[in-house]
Amino acid sequence: MYKPFSQACERNKLPILQHLKDIFCKQGRVLEIGSGTGQHAVYFAKQLPHLIWQTSDVEEHHRGIETWLEEVHLKNLRLPLTLDVSEKEHWPQDQFNYVFTANTCHIMSWPQVKDMLVLVGQVLEPHGYFCVYGPFKYNGNYTSESNHHFDLSLRHSKATMGIRDFEDICAFAEKQQLKITDDHTMPANNQLLSFQKV
Repeated sequence: MYKPFSQACERNKLPILQHLKDIFCKQGRVLEIGSGTGQHAVYFAKQLPHLIWQTSDVEEHHRGIETWLEEVHLKNLRLPLTLDVSEKEHWPQDQFNYVFTANTCHIMSWPQVKDMLVLVGQVLEPHGYFCVYGPFKYNGNYTSESNHHFDLSLRHSKATMGIRDFEDICAFAEKQQLKITDDHTMPANNQLLSFQKV
């Protein structure tokens, strides 16, 4: 049976966990937006047993996620919800204590990123935390030459993709009552942004 695998997930899961264990420290429910292969969900659910980890993605990725989940049988890990941030009529109606997403902002179009932030503002409980991992620009500048080349390749592949500006993310998040609390520099020229619902 086909089992998707992401080397990037393997590389970044431990550095991300080192921050998540401090931010997602209380018992609660996590919505992961864009679970991808399912690797992060399995790893984080295993390492953070006080959390109920809800996976989600567009339907075409569900079978791969389920393959990972079926191998571990973790009681705190949930089968994926069908979630396309642009299809607002199908957004989750539940409330979550935490929301997590990794390497999605530069794959989504900017309107989709804004849709995701609106969604997070709706499903996140007051004082809950939202963490987003990936590369960002600051004041229009890349944090590395490799990120510049990565951004060019993304935009060449699809014009709507690209590395997003930190200031734009924070400004639109604040409109959804999501206040930036931390900006952690991560390996491989990535960041982990943490927001709290006010």
